[in-house]
Parts: sequence; structure tokens; C-alpha cells
Amino acid sequence: MNFSDILRTAIYALRGNWMRSALTSLGVIIGIAAVIVMVSVGQGTQQEIDKMVSGLGSQRLDISPGSRRGPGGGGRMSASSFFTLNESDVDAIRNEIPEVQYVAGALRGNTQVVYAENNASTSWQGVQADFFDINGWAIDNGQGFDAQDYTSAAKSVIIGETVRRTLFGDDSGVGQTIRLGRVPFTVVGTLKPKGQGGFGQDQDDVVMVPLETGRRRLMGAMGLPSGAVMQIALTVADAKDLSYAQGEVEALLRQRHRIKPGEEDDFNVRNISEIVATRTATTRLMSLLLGAVATISLIVGGIGIMNIMLVSVTERIREIGLRMAVGAGPSDVRRQFLAEAMLLSLGGGVLGIAIGVAGALVVGRFSDLPVALNGQVIALAATFSIMTGLFFGYYPARKASQLDPIEALRQQ
Repeated sequence: MNFSDILRTAIYALRGNWMRSALTSLGVIIGIAAVIVMVSVGQGTQQEIDKMVSGLGSQRLDISPGSRRGPGGGGRMSASSFFTLNESDVDAIRNEIPEVQYVAGALRGNTQVVYAENNASTSWQGVQADFFDINGWAIDNGQGFDAQDYTSAAKSVIIGETVRRTLFGDDSGVGQTIRLGRVPFTVVGTLKPKGQGGFGQDQDDVVMVPLETGRRRLMGAMGLPSGAVMQIALTVADAKDLSYAQGEVEALLRQRHRIKPGEEDDFNVRNISEIVATRTATTRLMSLLLGAVATISLIVGGIGIMNIMLVSVTERIREIGLRMAVGAGPSDVRRQFLAEAMLLSLGGGVLGIAIGVAGALVVGRFSDLPVALNGQVIALAATFSIMTGLFFGYYPARKASQLDPIEALRQQ
């Protein structure tokens, strides 16, 4: 028998009991659809987390004040109760660690910003010049702060897109005077919009002032230590130097803060690359878990095909004996039943791919789960469906080909 004869015979046999054939393929349909939907959700989630982490910067270190124990060795007090970092630490990092590309100290707080009858609650940040490069901020209209703004505590402010839209509508607002709390400021520039951050916050709902301005005019009542900052952020030119730079920063700050060996640091250093590594491991594990669940569904579908094919062999013993009696060899019988199993699996795979793609699109449209359809995943699912037919159809086909023609013809 040639290939076309085998295929035609297999199709005829499956059509003879089409309801059972459809139900047999159901397991493969569900398995393939589950593979596509689950892996698409897994990859979409991974891409979303990639976007979130990339917004933090993979060549960046963030340094914040550490916690200390209360007087007399009591319980720990909040890190925000202390200002263990200052501008001289920023200068030392800039001058003594050549791997550092940009470094800046910052203060932050919340305020009410007012222009005419418009007002909004927003956050402000007192920054140094490198802060804009570290965080990827660019000027949209107007200009940035000049050197004199940083040194003279100038009443200059740069506003984010959300604040600009709230206060000025379609106008840029550059050159206008607004109030931060009770202090008047002149808008010298606006920031290019960034949109929503990876953790859901509105990145454009912010105003920037020079660091000294924030210390003197917006935080004056807090009585900050001279030169204190709430955070130091830095980036390195080469991501390979990040771990080395972290060690150098920690050693430098321990030396400057006179921390003895064995004593705890009074600062915390966060390495964004460690977050990246954790994210990669977590999302890979999640993708493997989703793929494993879907694969189990596919295996169950394959077992269903094998079970039905074994039943089919039992029901068609007399037919098999008759085919062998008129000249069909064991290999012909084996190929026929193997073709039937592959048609069941392949047909289920095609329907499963269609349902899986449609299901992934529905999930992406009507839920908050991110979805990323991948052509390679679809091709892999099609390959799996073919392999399922081959693997689970071989044993029934082999069993049919080993029947004795004489004994088969005696079956009623």
C-alpha cells in the first residue's frame, strides 16, 4: 500500500465512528490549547517584569540610610529617623571610585502645588545635576537647572507632565510662577513624559527642585543635619563593574562613617542586578511550571488516543485478518493504525492551536494578565501533537500488525 492508500483508508476508518474520533482528540485539543495559553501568559508576564526592572536600571546602585538600635541597645528605630548620608559622601564616591559614571544625592517629600485656581497634591524631589541622567529624565520644554540654581537654593522648579497638565492644561507653563506649599517657584522647564511605572505609579506626577532648595525652603522645619540626603543613586558605565563598584562604595562609606569591623552598616546598598537575577529565575520557574501543567494535559490526551486505538484494534480484529489474507503485510497494518493515531492527534493539534490562540487573545483583552503570543510556541505545539500521535499510536499499531491472520479471521 502506498501513502495515499494508507491515508485514505485511515480517514475512512475514522469517519466511520466520527463521534468517538472527536472525543478521542479532545484530550489533545485541550492539551495543545493549554500549552499555548499558559506559555503565552508566562512569556507575557516575563516581558512585563523585564519592562519593570529595566525602568530601574541594570547598571545602578541605590544607597539609603540604614537602621540603628535605640539608646541602650534597645529595639531598632526607623531608618527614616536618621540621616546617615550626606553630600560629602556623594563627592567622595564621585572622586574616589573611577568606575562610577553618574552619582547624585536626593531629598524628597510631598507638597501641595498651586497655580491660580488649580492645585494638586504631588511629590517633590530635591536633586543634584546627575540625577536626571541616572533616572533617564529629559527636558521637554524650557531648560534644566544651571550651576547657580544648585548652589544658591534658587526658587526654580521643573515639573512632570501630569503636574503640568493639571496646572496649565495645554500651556507649557514655562516662566510661570507656582507655589509649592507657601513658597513661590518659577517653572524653568517641563519633563518629557514617562507614563506609568512598572509598579503602577504615575512617574510624571512629580516636581524637581535643586537639592539645596529642597533642604532650605521645603524641609527647613525638619532641622536636617548639614548636607544631609535621603538617598544616593549612582550608575556605572559598564554593567560588569557593578559588583566591584558596590564593594568599593560599601568600603568607602564604612571608612567615612567610622564603622568598626564587626559593626553593622548605617546604610543599605541595593544592587539592581540582583533584582534582575531574581526576576529571571522566578519567571523561568513560573514558565516551566505552566509548561509542565500543560504538558501533563497533553500526555493525558495521548493516553486517551492509545486507549481508543487499542479498543479499535480489538473491535477490528476480523477486518485486520481479512486485510492480511488478501495480501497486506504487517508493515501495512502498522502504518494504517499509526496513520489513524497521527490523524487524531494532528487534527486535535490544529483545533487546539486555533483555540489556544483565540483563548490567549481573549485573556489578553478581557483580563489584566499580560499575554505574548510566540510563533515558536505555536510551532512547538504542532510538533508536540505530531509526536503524541507517533508515540502513543505506535503500541496499538504494533499490536495490530502482530495478529495471526488465521486467528483473526476466526473472530466473530
